[in-house]
Amino acid sequence: MYFQKKRVIAMLLAGGQGSRLKVLTEKTAKPAVPFGGKYRIIDFPLSNCVNSGIDTVGILTQYQPLELNEYIGNGQPWNLNKTHSCAQVLPPYERHDKKQGWYKGTANAIYQNIDFIDRFDPEYVVILSGDHIYKMDYSKMVAFHEQNGAACTIAVRTVPLEEASRFGILNTNPDNTIYEFEEKPKKPKSTNASMGIYCFTWKVLREALIADEEDSNSSNDFGKNIIPSLLADGHKMMAYPFDGYWKDVGTIDSLWEANMDLLGKEPAFQLRGDKRSTIYARNSAMPSSYIDEQAEIVNAFVAEGSEVYGTVHHSIISIGCTIGEGALVEDSVVMPGVVIESGAIVRHAILGEDSKVCKNAIVGGAYADGEKKKISVTSKGAVVEANTVLKPGDML
Repeated sequence: MYFQKKRVIAMLLAGGQGSRLKVLTEKTAKPAVPFGGKYRIIDFPLSNCVNSGIDTVGILTQYQPLELNEYIGNGQPWNLNKTHSCAQVLPPYERHDKKQGWYKGTANAIYQNIDFIDRFDPEYVVILSGDHIYKMDYSKMVAFHEQNGAACTIAVRTVPLEEASRFGILNTNPDNTIYEFEEKPKKPKSTNASMGIYCFTWKVLREALIADEEDSNSSNDFGKNIIPSLLADGHKMMAYPFDGYWKDVGTIDSLWEANMDLLGKEPAFQLRGDKRSTIYARNSAMPSSYIDEQAEIVNAFVAEGSEVYGTVHHSIISIGCTIGEGALVEDSVVMPGVVIESGAIVRHAILGEDSKVCKNAIVGGAYADGEKKKISVTSKGAVVEANTVLKPGDML
């Protein structure tokens, strides 16, 4: 079979369990979690690839893959279903020599798919995570990598010094060459935090992956093993500064915050933009949303197929939802297919897909400005019974 040579391909790590998202990922892989009313988290890196001119993407799945596999399909929503382009789902598999099976780490996941990458004989491979919300032109990062003759380039963003110990930190020279990598240091020397976005020269990465796999003491992880080993071997490594919006939505709080960042006249993260930064998604054709004359909607996003009869303030209402008469939704994320019946009150919450809040039930609570918020969460298909209370921070 003939495969057209590609200068750049992308490999998207989408197999994580997302345990910090708790009940939201009990039945769903983290990259398939809904976001922003009509998207899934994975739509962002996939759309970034297309908008960056990368038309060949390997998507490595493992945990709860069914829904994610169905969602990706043949890649049509992202225009990745053309003759010489693809969005290829790559689950783990057992080889004839029985040596491989489940992906053991991020580096091992790429190692197990060396044959897929070799098909396209790329000069460069971009490694991405499937759990970040951002817009980025990867072609600029690849050009930076090529111009500097680097073996590896890592996207970095500046974080406050007091938060730096939560990240992998890259210590750099004035010309952005990396001389040291520290994984979550107690006393960070810089504020350059790794975004988990890598551009590698494939020839160098291929050799490093094979050597790492042969090391029985390795964790087979990019941050813990591959990056330090390349530095130790003297390869040129560059930090690529990125100052746009970027959010790791791996926790309940960060997922809620990222959704809230879409709201307002001047939102922190702007989904509306020029065509070069469009976020594409697979969406079913649904009728326009219906807003009843008695409804009140202030600073909210209401997606198509939804019906609103009650009050919605500062919230995301996803596709196919119903907000009943006399119901109140404030500061909340309502995922697709949710029904909130009449008289129910929902504040500071994330309601999972197809869940239901019955009549006069209460979910979450109100908070003063600056007060630490506890986000209440319902899982996919959960039911909050009539006249009951799901307390602030509780999960169902």
